[in-house]
Amino acid sequence: MNPYDQAHALARALRESDEYQEMNRLREVAYESDTNRALLDEYKRLQFKLQAKLAAGEAMPDDDAQRMQQIGTLLQFNPDVSAYLLAEFRFQRMLSDIFKILADVAGVDLDALVQG
Repeated sequence: MNPYDQAHALARALRESDEYQEMNRLREVAYESDTNRALLDEYKRLQFKLQAKLAAGEAMPDDDAQRMQQIGTLLQFNPDVSAYLLAEFRFQRMLSDIFKILADVAGVDLDALVQG
C-alpha cells in the first residue's frame, strides 16, 4: 500500500463527499451576488489575517477585529451566505478530524501545539 496513492484516494473521497459537494453548491449560490462576493472575500481575508496573527502570538488590530465582526454580522443575516459558511465549517471540521488522525500517526500532539 503506497501512502501517496492513498493520499490521492483520500483527496478523491473528499471531493466526492457530501460535505464537499454541498459546500461547493452553496458557494456558487452565495457568490452569485457581487455584494456577497465582496463581503465574503473581505471576511475571509480578515479571518486569514487573524489566524496568522494568532499563530504568531500577536493580537489582531482592533480596527480589523471590529471590521471582521461587522461583516460577520451582516453575513449571518444573509441566508445564502450563512448556509455556505455553515457548510464550509462542516467540511473544515471533517478535514480537521482527518488531520488529527494523521497527526496521531506522526506522533504530533496537536493539543500541545495549541496550548503552547
